[in-house]
Amino acid sequence: MDLVRPPAVAGYFYPQEAERLRQDVEGLLQRARSSPDPGIRGLLSPHAGYVYSGKVAAEGFGALSAWQGRARRAFLLGPSHFVPFLGVAFYPYRAWATPLGEVAVDLEGGSRLMEKGPPFVTYEEPFWEEHSLEVLLPFLQVALPGTPILPLLFGEVDPMEVAEALLPELGEGDLVLASSDLSHYHPDPVARKRDQKTLERALALDVEGVAQGEACGRLPWATLTALAKGLGWRPRLLAYATSAEASHDPSRVVGYAAVAYLGEGP
Repeated sequence: MDLVRPPAVAGYFYPQEAERLRQDVEGLLQRARSSPDPGIRGLLSPHAGYVYSGKVAAEGFGALSAWQGRARRAFLLGPSHFVPFLGVAFYPYRAWATPLGEVAVDLEGGSRLMEKGPPFVTYEEPFWEEHSLEVLLPFLQVALPGTPILPLLFGEVDPMEVAEALLPELGEGDLVLASSDLSHYHPDPVARKRDQKTLERALALDVEGVAQGEACGRLPWATLTALAKGLGWRPRLLAYATSAEASHDPSRVVGYAAVAYLGEGP
């Protein structure tokens, strides 16, 4: 069986029509203020609809575009919003599809992780409807075309344990992308104060602080934080916004951030 993970949120979180999707992503990247940075090795990126978080996501992928043609693969770490489970899930899809085409999966790397056993599990159901990794893919396809992915969905798990298992797998040319929004559904001033505290913890490489923070992807983000701490990557905030900037409704917002983790370049 040829296993390809079909898009679940095309036409909802981002355009379903390929030409419009490419134009939207290219436009967001062209308008981004961040320059390609060969020092970037990790990235926190939001996963909301592009109308809300696309500008913030573009700041991160604009920096990441320095790796075009050089990246070996991208580890994608995201939260499971709909299916609760213990551990970190992988499923051996050959590729993930978006309207822009297929993104190859590093099946060999995924197999090595599954051979480690817990916390890694082979589990397909969490991937069926999940958007947290999918919404990163069109940006990845435009900024880093041809880069294979190793997609991992997080249930309940100790981020330090995951980081310890991933650390020996990371090599030259590997990038780590964590997917998370920040606080959800507070008035804009409250959201900004809460998000500032979360970002202060992240920028201090406080793994436990991030893991306990108010972010839906706090465990993937805490894992990236632990990896950055272990590898000497330095975090830098590239962009922050709330959904109020798009919705013009400050009464109930979601926060978004792009954080780069800088180590050695290609």
